[in-house]
Amino acid sequence: MNLSTTYLGLKLKNPLMPGASPLVDNLDNVRRLEEAGAAAIVMHSLFAEQIEGNKIALDRHVTRWEDNFAEATNFFPDYAVGPEEYLAHLAKIKAATGLPVIASLNGTNVGSWIEHAKQIEQAGADALELNTYFLASQRRATAAEIEQRVLDIARAVRSSVSIPVAVKLSPFYTSVANLVGALEEKKIDGVVLFNRFFQPEIDIESLEVVPRLELSTSEDLRLRIRWLGLLRDQVNLSLACGGGVHTPADIVKSLLAGADAVQVVATLLIRGPERMGELLKGLTEWMEAHEYESVEQMIGALSLRNCPDSEAYERGNYLKTLQLWRE
Repeated sequence: MNLSTTYLGLKLKNPLMPGASPLVDNLDNVRRLEEAGAAAIVMHSLFAEQIEGNKIALDRHVTRWEDNFAEATNFFPDYAVGPEEYLAHLAKIKAATGLPVIASLNGTNVGSWIEHAKQIEQAGADALELNTYFLASQRRATAAEIEQRVLDIARAVRSSVSIPVAVKLSPFYTSVANLVGALEEKKIDGVVLFNRFFQPEIDIESLEVVPRLELSTSEDLRLRIRWLGLLRDQVNLSLACGGGVHTPADIVKSLLAGADAVQVVATLLIRGPERMGELLKGLTEWMEAHEYESVEQMIGALSLRNCPDSEAYERGNYLKTLQLWRE
C-alpha cells in the first residue's frame, strides 16, 4: 500500500499532517504526531501583531479564545510575543523530528511578510504557508482590491524566498478559481482550502459582542470538497484540504476530490496526537477494501472532469438537491 504523495514539491510518506494550530507548540506533541504517522508538521501562524509588538491585538487574537472549549485547553500554551521565539521554536521542532516543517505567516503589510519570510527560511523551514485572513468589512473595499492584496503579498514573498510557498485562502472571493489561477501564475506552489473566519457572538445579558470559538465538524468539509473538485483539473499547483477532516472517510473524500495533502486540527485537539494513527489506519483499510494500491490513484478520481455527474459540483445540481427534502 503506497500512501506517499507530493505536496509543495515535498515528497511525503502520506497525505496527513496537522494543520496550523497551537498543538505543535509542545515538542512532546510533535514527537507523538511523528510517532502516530504525521507526514509533516505545520506550525501555527506568526501574526503581524507579534511582529509589530502589539500586545493588545495579540490578546484579541489569542488570549480571549484560550478557554472556549474545555477539551483543548491543555493544548494552548503561552504564545510567543515576537518573531525571535517563533524562529527559535521552529529550530527546536526541526531538531526534534525528521519531518518537513511548514511555517505559517500572517501579516498586515507587504514589508513585514517579506522580512519575516526570509527569517523563517533562514531558520530552516522546509516550506511556508501564507495565512491570508482579510475581511472585506469596509464599504469602499472592492473585490479587486482585496484579491490584488493577496496577489501582491504572494508575489513579494515568492520573489524573496526559495523554499516552497503555499497560500491559505478563505472561500469568500468572487471567483476562487480565478484567484487560484492567478496565484499559480505568480509561481506559488500550492493553496490550502480554506481558512475559517471566526464569527462573533452577541451576549444578550451583558450586551456585548464576544468571541466564540467552535471547532469544525465534518459538515465543514463539503465546501472544501466542492472547490477541490472544481480546481483539480484547472491548476497544476498543490492543493491541500484544510478544515472539516475528522474521520478516515473525510480523508478519502478529500483525496478523491483532488487534495494532494490533508490537514487535520480539531480532531487532534479533541482526541490527542495519537488520533493521527487511527486516521491513517482507517485510510489504509478503505484503500484495501476498494482495491486502491496508492494514494496517487485516488487523488482527483472524483474531480469535476472525472465525476460521473459533473453537475454535482455546480449549480446545475441545485434543483436536484432541493428535491432531496422530504418531511
